[in-house]
Amino acid sequence: MDQSLLESLRVIALPTKTNFRGISVREVALFKGEYGWGEFSPFLEYGFQESAPWLMCAIESATTPRPHIYRTSIRINGTIPAMNNPEDIQRIVDSFPGVKTFKVKVGENLPEDIARLARVKSLRPSAKLRIDVNGTWSVQEAVTNLRAIYENIGPLEYVEQPCATVEELRELKEKLKIDIRIAGDEVLRKAVDPFTVDLAGAVDILMLKVQPLGGIERAHRLAEHHKLPVVVSSALESAVGINYGLTLAASFGELDFDCGLGTGSLLAANVAQLPIANGAIELAEIEPTFEGIEVAPDRFEWWKNRIMKTAELIS
Repeated sequence: MDQSLLESLRVIALPTKTNFRGISVREVALFKGEYGWGEFSPFLEYGFQESAPWLMCAIESATTPRPHIYRTSIRINGTIPAMNNPEDIQRIVDSFPGVKTFKVKVGENLPEDIARLARVKSLRPSAKLRIDVNGTWSVQEAVTNLRAIYENIGPLEYVEQPCATVEELRELKEKLKIDIRIAGDEVLRKAVDPFTVDLAGAVDILMLKVQPLGGIERAHRLAEHHKLPVVVSSALESAVGINYGLTLAASFGELDFDCGLGTGSLLAANVAQLPIANGAIELAEIEPTFEGIEVAPDRFEWWKNRIMKTAELIS
């Protein structure tokens, strides 16, 4: 890894508006190269090996030209955390003006999941609904819960990662007697080698997250390899990471699904603004501002060491 990138390193802490997957503060490392800023923000519990693709993406973002893009505005979905207070749900829905698709986090409590989905549907009756389970259901739980959601809420656009493994997803598709598409996320990005995963009969849609998959060039190679429709989504990144995800989405000639790139609205502070207008976000030239959000020196050193240790794996 080029020393000049480390010399430009800034580390920030972005508070969230609500607890999201157990996170109330999102720490992010940023560095600048010839082609702009790159973001390295694997979650704190990730080891060096799992963090390696995230660093590959950050280096690519900072040091390589942007790809050809087919659009400058990307339609997004709203993201609803696993919350139950109707007023909180309304506040989150209202933060996504003009959005016509909502992804709702589910998986811990079926009655609460159904109530959460019903609340979103009542607030945006014409919106499409998709759910994200993060692989927490067994096959039988997935069959039972998806049937219950279908009966109470109606059709879903798709369910993201209802079960953890490819084998379970394949079994679920065989047992589930309702028409619902399955999007694969963790089954791809947490694989030791995502090119060797056989998704046939298990997954209908490919979830592409630019950092966990190692950057734009590698994400395109994965899409070409698996030959499935794609949804581009985020990993709760700062505006720098989100903008690179927008660039990935813009670089696909065909983009049939609204993208999960609106998670910046879940953060109470950021390095730049990427406003949602009429359900979409415009690509931008990001020049971050860091005032009031940089971490303490000990956290800076922790991130710098993390980057250097991870870089040893990809050199």
